[in-house]
Amino acid sequence: MRLIIGQVHRNVLALASSRSCFVVGDHLPFRMLSLPRAARFHQSAWRGSQAVEDSGSALTLANLEVQSKADYVKKERVTRTGGPRPSSRDTSYSVKPKKVYPLKTALPKSPVVKKKLKIDESLFSASSFEELGLPPLLIDRLNKEGLTSPTEVQSASIPVISQRHDVVIQSYTGSGKTLAYLLPILSEIGPLKRAGEQGKSDKRSGIEAVVVAPSRELGMQIVREVEKILGPDDKRLVQQLVGGANRSRQEEALKKNKPIIVVGTPGRISEISAAGKLQTHNCRFLVLDEVDQLLSFNYREDMHRILEHVGRRSGTSSSSGILGPLARRSERQTILVSATIPFSVIRAAKSWGHDPVLVRAKSAVPLDSIAVPRPMLSQGEPGSDPAMSVNQAAVNSLPPSLEHYYCTSKAQHKVDTLRRCIHALEAQTVIAFMNNTKPLKDVVFKLEARGIKAIELHGDLGKLARSTVLKKFKAGEFRVLVTNELSARGLDVPECDLVINLDQPTDSTHYAHRAGRTGRLGRKGTVVSICEESETFIIRKMRKQLGVPIKPCDFTEGQINVHKEEDVE
Repeated sequence: MRLIIGQVHRNVLALASSRSCFVVGDHLPFRMLSLPRAARFHQSAWRGSQAVEDSGSALTLANLEVQSKADYVKKERVTRTGGPRPSSRDTSYSVKPKKVYPLKTALPKSPVVKKKLKIDESLFSASSFEELGLPPLLIDRLNKEGLTSPTEVQSASIPVISQRHDVVIQSYTGSGKTLAYLLPILSEIGPLKRAGEQGKSDKRSGIEAVVVAPSRELGMQIVREVEKILGPDDKRLVQQLVGGANRSRQEEALKKNKPIIVVGTPGRISEISAAGKLQTHNCRFLVLDEVDQLLSFNYREDMHRILEHVGRRSGTSSSSGILGPLARRSERQTILVSATIPFSVIRAAKSWGHDPVLVRAKSAVPLDSIAVPRPMLSQGEPGSDPAMSVNQAAVNSLPPSLEHYYCTSKAQHKVDTLRRCIHALEAQTVIAFMNNTKPLKDVVFKLEARGIKAIELHGDLGKLARSTVLKKFKAGEFRVLVTNELSARGLDVPECDLVINLDQPTDSTHYAHRAGRTGRLGRKGTVVSICEESETFIIRKMRKQLGVPIKPCDFTEGQINVHKEEDVE
């Protein structure tokens, strides 16, 4: 009997000895075990040793729970789902199986549900602002300013903007684009807003609309339009932030007046924003006027800051992945405006806005329906000329009621030809364009010597001086404004009846913007280019690109003599 007991005791010790290397796993270099099965078994054995230590029991066969090979394989097939296999050596100690996560794969993107364009097209022919649903207080202010019926672009833009669409407004120069976006904005913010908006913006604080313009003149002109509509009691609610003016005074005005609308140039807006003196995170509207100019490289950094900060709510992460920029864009309403809409503007609108709509006179279509040409096209393929889209945009920007002429003259006689042209056409308000700044003063001097009151306008003048010049010219104190390309965009002088090109524009777009200074708001206007014989090829080029008749003429005996139009080459 003792021999049998001793034999059993020796078998137990032998078995325990053969398993000891796994029981004391904490003290052995288990990472050297490369076999997966050995590693799994080692893990189970280590957990078993922990259970033994916790229970304080002696080392026995019951504690070790040695299983047969068949049972082990069967259990593993049933319970193995990934990750470490839980131990079954002690029912009092259980380990939850590790949760298995599926591999991240590139899932197909869900289709984007785009906002359907539901606009009552009958409004595009509205004959009064009442039909467009503007607030009564706003309509009263318009009536006081003598504005009783909307222009075509205003009738198309106001309903689309009022339905919270991001838009690109394109119409010829002088068609009323400024009011086309200002009126729907003032319908929702400020003291003239509609009754349904009374409780919404009261909870807001700070700027609610930012209008960006490429030049000081255009910026100040927009401010004057807003001030006229708001009236003298509320004109403090709009603040201009343009370069060339005292920055500290502008910052003080922001703090004191607490405006709801800011109008300015990219550099000054970005500068004051970076200084922490301009908070635009709660802004509802971002307007980019003359956006084709704002896309130039000179404004790149300033525009980047404006686009990143305007309309982004506090707490919105700027690094929220692919959806981050889309989320920020949806928090504001983006409005792009220009007389010319090249494809660079279309691409920018798709990037900055959310399902933008292209608005023209009597039409509104999703911008996605406008095809953007590929960067490289074969020469024989239709539309392969990249200048075609630019020329077409220039054609669309020309006022429809213009007469175009050109006459030849020697360089030293151009001013005298200008004088004869003014008298022959009986023009009372004239803008004469040149390409450089230096000759402006000489032209003004020669005109004054010939009895025609003239004044110069250029970028070297200070802000106050430029404002004074424009004010006097619009008041009729001077008959001729001699300027450079500075005034080709944004200068609004409705009474201007004649535009003169003393120096020829460099391309069709510049010609269109110069010509757009006359014939505004449906009025008639005349454009005359005075060129040397060697410059007539420029006229032929403009005539071909713009598709408008530019007739040859001369001025004798106080009359204009129109010659037979040359064949378009």
